Formats: sequence, C-alpha cells, structure tokens
Amino acid sequence: ISVLFLTLLLLFLALFPGAFNCCMKISDEIPKGILRRVERFEIQKADGLCHLEAVILHMKGKKFCVNPWNRKIKKMMKKMKHKIHRSKSHIRKQRRTRITKQKEQKQ
Repeated sequence: ISVLFLTLLLLFLALFPGAFNCCMKISDEIPKGILRRVERFEIQKADGLCHLEAVILHMKGKKFCVNPWNRKIKKMMKKMKHKIHRSKSHIRKQRRTRITKQKEQKQ
C-alpha cells in the first residue's frame, strides 16, 4: 500500500508541479521595509490548484503572500509596472538612435 501511495504522490507532483507553491494564508499588512526590497511580484488567482487570491512578493530567496486588495500593494504593483515599461521603452529608444546614427555615418 505504501508503494502505491508513494507512486501516486510522485505522479501528482510530476503532473502538477505548482500545487505546493500556492499561498495558503495572506497578510493584510506588510511593513514598508519589505515593500522597498521587492524584486518582483506575481499574482495568484483563485482558480485551478490555488484557492486563494494573493499577490506573491519575491525578494532575495524569500516570498510573502499578501492581500491583493491592500492599497499599499496596489500602489507598489503600479509603480513596478510603470518602472518596467519605462525602462524597456528607454532601451528601445537608445537602440533606435544608435541604428539611425550608424545609417547616417554610412551615407
């Protein structure tokens, strides 16, 4: 019986690798110090294997599960998205300028 259970457990882990990465509890309050160190975040939906809506904050090997409706969290997510978008467009603009300059030099 234990061999069968172990086989089923390994099969489950192979088919659903994210099953044990779900947030089971969320925090309503999060200290500002933690918010400042967030490197990235992901949104956990309450569907499929995870049964709780949450925002997962990632920082240097740690993760925190927080309430997605918290005003501080929403503000932090908006800032991070804006920062990412702005930096990508800046890189694209630099590349376009460099290509234009190269074309001008060839002529």
